[in-house]
Amino acid sequence: MPKPFLTYEQQIDKLKNDKNLIINDRNYAEEKLKQIGYFKLIGGYKHLFKNKTTKRYKDGICFEDIVNLYCFDETLRELTLRYLMKAEQQLKSMISYYFCEKYGDMQSAYLTKSNYNYTTIQNKHDVDKLVKILESYANKKTDYHYINHAKDKHNNLPLWVLINALTFGNVSKMYWVLSQNIQIGISKNYTFLNEKQLGQVTKVLAKFRNVCAHGERLFSYKTVDSIPNLLIHEKLNIPQKGSQYIYGKNDLFAVVISLRYMLPCDLFTEYKRELSKLINSYIKISTIPVEEFLNEMGFPINWSDISKYRKL
Repeated sequence: MPKPFLTYEQQIDKLKNDKNLIINDRNYAEEKLKQIGYFKLIGGYKHLFKNKTTKRYKDGICFEDIVNLYCFDETLRELTLRYLMKAEQQLKSMISYYFCEKYGDMQSAYLTKSNYNYTTIQNKHDVDKLVKILESYANKKTDYHYINHAKDKHNNLPLWVLINALTFGNVSKMYWVLSQNIQIGISKNYTFLNEKQLGQVTKVLAKFRNVCAHGERLFSYKTVDSIPNLLIHEKLNIPQKGSQYIYGKNDLFAVVISLRYMLPCDLFTEYKRELSKLINSYIKISTIPVEEFLNEMGFPINWSDISKYRKL
């Protein structure tokens, strides 16, 4: 049976009477439900506050606890997106530089399929899709003034202009189909990642970037893909299940590790400092046990030691 429509008053009554959630201020609760929505707020952030057996909220949990977790996650998204975009921009710069160094800056270069790794059936499929996207920018009017200007003035859209309009997902897929020598050239700018590891890392970061940009729940998000095992995992003594580390592979801590490798030291230090402050501030007001909360994010207890170690 589909769930029936409920008014804000009925939503609050359901949370209070049926779900054991404390409502200290009905006006406050209604205002938050109007601003955020029941599904986004309650559906998205209730799980750590509920009794797994009864499916009701644990005794003493109030509406404000859920709102506080939502607000933490909102700030976490804004913070992480800011630094993901810095890593994204550097990768875009590196791809356009090394591609143009080898093939020149005429748009025909990146529209020529043989200039990519076109050797496998999967790569052919991926290159075909990529070139179709690039053609849409090169041959059609766009909403980007700088792209239209380049085409109108020079009758050519070089990759170093076009790449700024591509999504992180597009750029990650483009990296994977570049020739190996270009990948190697790019990866040399990330001292402790080889060309394959860099591809794996960017694939995961692109998905987290989308989560941040689209306002999805971030703190507990996990991807199907994983970043490679890196020396940081070992140095932090992260426990393993079989041959796999249980933290820092496809979770938010994997993003932190990846940014440790992809960002300049000063930028990563900024990110880690702000992240530590945010997490510690939330822990002070949270009713969730610290270890449970960090575990949900994929963070080991000693996560903040990440900057104590060299990356290799």
